[in-house]
Amino acid sequence: MTEKATQLSALLAPTVEALGLQLLGIEYLPAPGGSLVRLYLDVPDAEAETRYVTIEDCEAVSREVSARLDVEDPISGNYTLEVSSPGIDRPLFAPAQFARFAGERAKVGLKLPQEGRRRLTGTIVSVEGGSILFDVDGQPLTVDFDNVDKARLVPDWAALGLAPARDAAGGDARPGKPGRKRAAAKRSPKAG
Repeated sequence: MTEKATQLSALLAPTVEALGLQLLGIEYLPAPGGSLVRLYLDVPDAEAETRYVTIEDCEAVSREVSARLDVEDPISGNYTLEVSSPGIDRPLFAPAQFARFAGERAKVGLKLPQEGRRRLTGTIVSVEGGSILFDVDGQPLTVDFDNVDKARLVPDWAALGLAPARDAAGGDARPGKPGRKRAAAKRSPKAG
């Protein structure tokens, strides 16, 4: 998170928690015409199996956060406030969030290149202190959390039933019609 996003998170987390929710993180995107402030909400860990963030939750947080921002006025100029659930491709804002999803795949953008790459997609293996161990294409890669620019979980669409399972060779594992073979037609030049 940027310094401004961290400042906003510290300011707004108590407001979100007072509504029985958890502030996962904030994206602050400054722009000439007006900034974008995007809050990601979640339910407390104890309720994660039985409750989800609803549109009513987002509306309530939006009202309370807007009032708090009006009073504190931490953002100069115009801004747009967005309040969202994390979704299935949830963003990851802290080492504890990476640890919570150990065993899941994540797509990560790095601030500085590491081992020749600025982006990686790999399985979160473990988190120790400020370091995150990934399995990237069968190879271990340790990334310092301070070098993470953005990170999101990569949904397993097949496990969610939203895509066909892949076979070991990476192809579609659904039984289907055999492929049609087309015979090449031989053309003979027209006699004229």
